[in-house]
Amino acid sequence: MDPAQGNNLYNQLCSIDNLTFAWLKARKHKTKKYYVKAFEANLLENLLELQEELVNQTYKPSPLKTFVLRDPKTRKISKSAFRDRIVHHALVGVIEPIFEKRFIYDSCANRKGKGNLFALQRFDKFKRKATKNFASEAFCLKADIRHYFQEVDRNILMEIIKKEVNDDKVIWLVRQILENSPLGDGKKGMPLGNLTSQFFALVYLNELDYFVKHHLRAKYYIRYVDDFVILHKSREQLEEWKSRIDQFLSEQLKLKLHPEKSKIIPLARGVDFVGFRNFYRHRLLRKRNVRKMFMRIEEYEKEEIGKKKFLEIFQGWQAYARWANTFNLRKEVIRKINNINDSTACVP
Repeated sequence: MDPAQGNNLYNQLCSIDNLTFAWLKARKHKTKKYYVKAFEANLLENLLELQEELVNQTYKPSPLKTFVLRDPKTRKISKSAFRDRIVHHALVGVIEPIFEKRFIYDSCANRKGKGNLFALQRFDKFKRKATKNFASEAFCLKADIRHYFQEVDRNILMEIIKKEVNDDKVIWLVRQILENSPLGDGKKGMPLGNLTSQFFALVYLNELDYFVKHHLRAKYYIRYVDDFVILHKSREQLEEWKSRIDQFLSEQLKLKLHPEKSKIIPLARGVDFVGFRNFYRHRLLRKRNVRKMFMRIEEYEKEEIGKKKFLEIFQGWQAYARWANTFNLRKEVIRKINNINDSTACVP
């Protein structure tokens, strides 16, 4: 990286143009929230105050508000103050282009032009290649990193970031954000819910991506956050790679593969990846996704959720479900919804 560019990063970050753009991103889909309205009541004054704190390096993030979500699994989510979210967007906005050049093509989460559908399309392409267009058997190493966000070593993360960012003030700001954590001693973990945590998660496991692609030379590798797959015709080769990956994670990143969720599966049995069960020639939704939709229909029937909210849920689910072989399932869901609407229309 060009040192001159690095030295100028913090000035870019603190510019009123960058902070204004960051504010616009932070408020997206949240314009009716009380905390957004409160900040915008004195918008210019608040942005200038934030700029002054950043320039003088007196900025200190507010304590995170932590709550628990239990759907689909129990997770602790940490919520930053709105002004801190603006800083997160301002930071990621200036350092993301530096790291984007280093990310591999098949790192699919939280990147422009990537996502679930992209990961599924790559999986389809790779399963065809690994099986020679379904003419032979192949296997998949399906792996998950144990307690990923809780176990990230912040000192290792800082060293990875320093390799690409040589602006001391930007490094200072990264440290301020990382140390504002409800996760204990300041050495491990990143809070779920922050934009910066999502981005740093990409940066941290990019080290694994390089190991798999350039040292193991695995051709058919896809990663989605801490969930990854490698396809190959040989089970023995995947067993060897699994062992070497586990060793690399332990020695270089202080992480471990999840013992129950990391296994080698024949492709013919179907592989659970990015919310779908992927077979040779078709794809199904996860059963829990189907159950959840029927639970939402039941809540709608009992009037526990309103029509407008339910319509948003259904449209989102339907768009997602179309990625799988779900024609009959979608017909059944629509029939149930129509039955509810017809019955409620008859109520005087």
